[in-house]
Order: sequence, then C-alpha cells, then structure tokens
Amino acid sequence: MKKLPTHIAFIMDGNRRWAKKRGLNKMLGHKKGAEVLVSVIKELNKINEIKYASFFAFSTENWNREQKEIDAIFHLIEEMFEKNEQEFNNLNIKFVTMGDISRFPVVMQEKLIKVQENSKNNSGLTVLLALNYGGRDDIAQAVNKLLKANFKSVTEEDIKRNLLSYPAPDIDFLIRTSGEQRVSNFMLFQLAYSEMYFPKYCWPALTKKRLYKALKIYSKRNRRFGGN
Repeated sequence: MKKLPTHIAFIMDGNRRWAKKRGLNKMLGHKKGAEVLVSVIKELNKINEIKYASFFAFSTENWNREQKEIDAIFHLIEEMFEKNEQEFNNLNIKFVTMGDISRFPVVMQEKLIKVQENSKNNSGLTVLLALNYGGRDDIAQAVNKLLKANFKSVTEEDIKRNLLSYPAPDIDFLIRTSGEQRVSNFMLFQLAYSEMYFPKYCWPALTKKRLYKALKIYSKRNRRFGGN
C-alpha cells in the first residue's frame, strides 16, 4: 500500500448485535469485542506508518444503558489491562485516556491512571481510549481552557492544542463497524477531513484480513482537503 493513515480511529459498534445474531448473551459480545480491541492494537503497532489509534470505548451517552451492562464493560476494560499491560509495555505502546474518568469506579480510575503513567515514555503506537467522552464536550472544555487563560480571540490552532487528543494529529481514517453511517459525537473537531469507512460487519467480527482490507481501501482514496 502506497499510503497509510498516520492517525486511524474506530467506533467499535455492534457488540450486542453480534451476540444477538448468535443467540448469545450480550455480555459475551462485549467480551469478544474486548478481545478484538487487543488484537487490533497489537496489529496496528506493527505498522510503522500508523502512529496514533483512537477507539470510542465508552461515550457520555452510554450511561443510559443498564447498570449491569455498564459494570460488565468496566470490568472488561480493567481485565484487558490486567492481562495485557505488561505485553503492551514490552511492545512499546503508549496509552492515553480521553474523557472524564472521575465518574468511573475508583479502582478503574486508578488502573487507567497507572497504565498511562507506566506507558508515558513509550514511543510506539499511541492508543487514545475515549472513555466517558463526547466530541462536543471536548470542544467546549478546550474553549473553557482558553477563556480561563484570558484569550482575547481564538483560532482553530488554539482549540486543537487544547483538545483531549493533543498532540495527536487530525484523524486520517475513521472506521465504524456494524453498518451505521454516523459519527455519534466522536472527535468532531478531529474528523473534519477524515476519510470514512462503514463496513456492515460488527466489531467482534473484525479480523486481521478485514483490517488490512480497510487499510487498502484507504490507500486508494484521493484526499483533496477541499481542493481539486
């Protein structure tokens, strides 16, 4: 492939639908989804051209789900790091969380802070996990930072430098699984000129072969950024 994204992002949609189609409990869909997340992170880390990968793991709207399901998702995130943190560090992967994690259980908060601290000097793939995250809120908090700093006027670059994803560049390629064709309040500022791909398969069905097919599709896109 002649060109690959520097920053790739995923809206990991369809865990529950994947499970339902197979007559499984929806929690098993989330479990399989977590396994795929680990596999995708490790695979992307092998591709030198890809420096950043963002994943929509838990949105501000996900609090509307059943508490039992929310607790299961939190447990899976904690378990993912319990099982893989050492390997992630050995692979030189850096983790950053985006969003307000103060609403999460204390144990989960401590785990996320520890993972970030332990990986902050890693120079491989930077993984941005959006947790209790909303794109509009991201922009609002950036503007509020600038107001507190007594900015008289604000430029796009000022906002960019105060987003939760900074210093990651804008997203080159967004993949949303399950066939839904919307961005659902995910990294709105960073998606301004992103190429997008909406495969019909659900997140747990994302295989290595499908990942590379998506990257091949991106490599054939002609990005004009509003030009000719």
